[in-house]
Amino acid sequence: MDINSALNDVLVKLFRNINAIEEQAIRTEEYQNVTTNDMHVIEAIGMDEKKNMTTVAKALHVTTGTLTIAVNSLVKKGYVNRVRSEEDRRVVLVSLTEKGKKAFIHHRQFHEEMISTIVEQLSEEEKRVLEKALRSILHFFMSHRKEL
Repeated sequence: MDINSALNDVLVKLFRNINAIEEQAIRTEEYQNVTTNDMHVIEAIGMDEKKNMTTVAKALHVTTGTLTIAVNSLVKKGYVNRVRSEEDRRVVLVSLTEKGKKAFIHHRQFHEEMISTIVEQLSEEEKRVLEKALRSILHFFMSHRKEL
């Protein structure tokens, strides 16, 4: 197998497996009703101050309509609070509940474990090469992404 075929094979397998593995890691007994998509919305909302829906939608590269559906579900599940802005009643602000913050930390721990496992066997030079290669892959995908 030539290097291009080998790289293609690895990338396809990585993309196929990352979501499945992440879903398995997220779906603990405590978080049975949370999907990977839910966790990414929770992550985009973050632990800090309230964010408006447009900001969160842009971070996720989705429409505000798509985000509204996800937020509605997360509000019902008890992970997200939604309120209208006092300054401009047209603006909807979202933030994490205590349950949402616990889910955020749970998701972050999965990512930290994943990264530490990957890099623990690499030298500093290999880590820099891996970062450069992944940034190149990211750049390719970002340059081919259609903006909403």
